Amino acid sequence: MNYWKPDRQSTIPLHQQIEHYIRHKIISGEWPVGTRLPSQRQLASSFEVNRSTITIALDELKSWGIIEGNKGGGTTVINNTWNMIAAASQQTIDWQAYVKAGTHQPNLKTIQKINHAEFAQGIIRTGTGELGKELMPHHQISSILQQAPSEIFLGYEEPKGNFELRQQIAQYVKQWGIHCSSDSILIVSGSIQALQLIAVGLLARPSSIVAESSSYIRSIQVFQSAGIPIHSVAMDKEGIDLQDLQATVAQYQSGLVYTIPTFHNPTGILMSEQRRRDLIEQCQQLRLPIIEDDVYRELWLDDIPPAPLKSQDTNGNIVYLGSMSKMMSPGLRVGWVIAPEPVIERLADIKMQTDYGSSNLSQYVATQWFAQSYHEPHIQWVREQLRIRRDQMLELLQQYFQDIADWEIPTGGFYIWVRLTVIVPMQQLFEHAIQANILINPGYLYEAEATSSIRLSYAYTSPEHLRTSIALLKKYIILLRR
Repeated sequence: MNYWKPDRQSTIPLHQQIEHYIRHKIISGEWPVGTRLPSQRQLASSFEVNRSTITIALDELKSWGIIEGNKGGGTTVINNTWNMIAAASQQTIDWQAYVKAGTHQPNLKTIQKINHAEFAQGIIRTGTGELGKELMPHHQISSILQQAPSEIFLGYEEPKGNFELRQQIAQYVKQWGIHCSSDSILIVSGSIQALQLIAVGLLARPSSIVAESSSYIRSIQVFQSAGIPIHSVAMDKEGIDLQDLQATVAQYQSGLVYTIPTFHNPTGILMSEQRRRDLIEQCQQLRLPIIEDDVYRELWLDDIPPAPLKSQDTNGNIVYLGSMSKMMSPGLRVGWVIAPEPVIERLADIKMQTDYGSSNLSQYVATQWFAQSYHEPHIQWVREQLRIRRDQMLELLQQYFQDIADWEIPTGGFYIWVRLTVIVPMQQLFEHAIQANILINPGYLYEAEATSSIRLSYAYTSPEHLRTSIALLKKYIILLRR
């Protein structure tokens, strides 16, 4: 994300300021040889100037032999000051080769674009999986921080995380029938870190995991980067299809099942109570551990959902993931893993090797959040607000998408999984939308074959902005349909 803007009050022409800025990026090594510059449209938008101004600046840099434009291939850095003054035998390091050689897989290009665009001024985020800022507990957090003694932030915590916080979480999950001690809990920086630890700490090679289709797990590169393939299992209205699970496990050497049984991401499906019992029984027969990602549990809008899978786990076969991100604040970066003690010890050891423990400040806030009884009144209020927003989103879809899409009414969570009934090139729809300052989450982020689906969220963006977005999306879908 670029925060620099040319100074319009300066006597130096805008194109010269931009030229100097880009040249500095190249000379300083921030944009080394081989770096592909953003498109002229992106640069113009970022610097808030006309494209003609960008063209003049880039032409000047090309005349210096610093950048080169390729037809259809964008503009690339080919030289810098060091190259120009050094002897011919001397060369700068090719950082692009190092970047490409890294073992961790890059995000999908669309996700990279979303991650950058989310913070652009004026963007409307229709698929963002977090609460809007107006739904976050600003006053409660301020009150907690005002009470905080400074000495608690100055040292490291123990490998498993703050002891008092783990005690609070053990008490918190009892309401759903999960009984565990603080020794069976690991504090992490959210479910993504938990999955990273599991990927490198628990799975032998070769092995694979199975997950619902479509699934959030495909939108991150945690298991893929660890060399662990993901195999998809079909879903119906009650959750994961157990016959397909049986067939998939028989075909591949599977190490575990990853599931979001409660308000599934991205489809919003709520796994039925009977399907939960059957899934646990089947995985016990297959000797297949389960990762239960339960971060949306508290966000029920109509009825209280069935108890977690973990509540029925009498054999220690289920690893349970929870988080503060969806129900309170994503910026707090506090989540937890509940699992048998040997698993927690293993994951805690790896965590100490990677970050030496989660933030003391965040853990203190989370501890006081539960200890001072802030949680229950806040989550009740959040449910009320999300219920209103969900119903408003459903009205918008009925108004604009009735003739071009199908969807189910979610009973909780953040998402509505919209399945287009007309054929539309989804990548083009994404690009048209982003040019209009609208961000969508295409279905192919969660399953390669989900090329006609969109994940919409009613949790982040205001209803007024959603109305504008849905109307424009309908316009683009009609324009692009085949």
